[in-house]
Amino acid sequence: MHLFSALEKRVPFLAAGLLALRSKAVQRRVSSMMSSSHPVAAVCQVTSTPDKEANFTACKRLVEQAKENGASMVFLPEGFDYIGSSREETLQLSESLDGDIITRYTHLARKLDVWLSLGGFHERGHEWKSDQRIYNSHIIIDGQGQIASVYRKGHLFDVELTGKGVSLKESSFTIPGPRLVPPVQTPIGKVGLGVCYDLRFPELSSALQRHGAEILTYPSAFTVATGSAHWEVLLRARAIETQCYVLAAAQVGAHHSKRMSYGHASAVDPWGLVIGDCGGTDVGIAMVQIDLQGLRDIRRDMPVQQHRREKGYYCSLD
Repeated sequence: MHLFSALEKRVPFLAAGLLALRSKAVQRRVSSMMSSSHPVAAVCQVTSTPDKEANFTACKRLVEQAKENGASMVFLPEGFDYIGSSREETLQLSESLDGDIITRYTHLARKLDVWLSLGGFHERGHEWKSDQRIYNSHIIIDGQGQIASVYRKGHLFDVELTGKGVSLKESSFTIPGPRLVPPVQTPIGKVGLGVCYDLRFPELSSALQRHGAEILTYPSAFTVATGSAHWEVLLRARAIETQCYVLAAAQVGAHHSKRMSYGHASAVDPWGLVIGDCGGTDVGIAMVQIDLQGLRDIRRDMPVQQHRREKGYYCSLD
């Protein structure tokens, strides 16, 4: 895609021909996926704003496109519902799980018969009327439109990078989730749930892998500063150490005057290879095949988990 873009800019009269070649390449790739026995996942990249209706329209279009191209499960990023421009706006726009936004996504999943990973959703807390705080919730909806699992983000992004202009304190309005949730059996494999900043904590991914996860997912809205430095490295590290697929839907571009996201919604295979990347500028989808037999072969040939020592060994320094 980068080669196409460069040529289009330098030789404008080739643009039409290159577009046709690109279209044929995409068609061949989609045709190959649809004829394969491996399930297909769609990892989406969006640019959410405070406009919830526009965000739903954009995400719905991507979900429909993914389904048309053979996806069994579609992954949307953190803040798929909206990204507010202030603490007050973020809280005011929040909803409960039985509110309009999640209801619309359950109807969409049922209509298309596709599983959805929605993370994170701005979910009003259980004591909303008294404390006006929310959860950052990752929701899995099955192909019948039922909520299969809800994970509430446990690690909150409280970071002040003065030299890079990054200042976010998620804990000022967000409640940390109380626990991990078991991996969910889906049409593409057993999916373990995280959200964004959770990516930095290998204990979480290891725990999910021990409980059967074959795929880890981290829907995110990484800042440009942290994304350019750490995003791909962290995704590949989590994949390599757990021998899982890692699917990370992402936000990209300017959400409003105060916030931008890094993009590069990605998929990494259990060997640590990046097999999908949406780039750092545009809304889009990465379509990836999930080869569970290949995952099992990697775990068989390099049985890392069998080589782990007993828990006491790792606590011996304590």
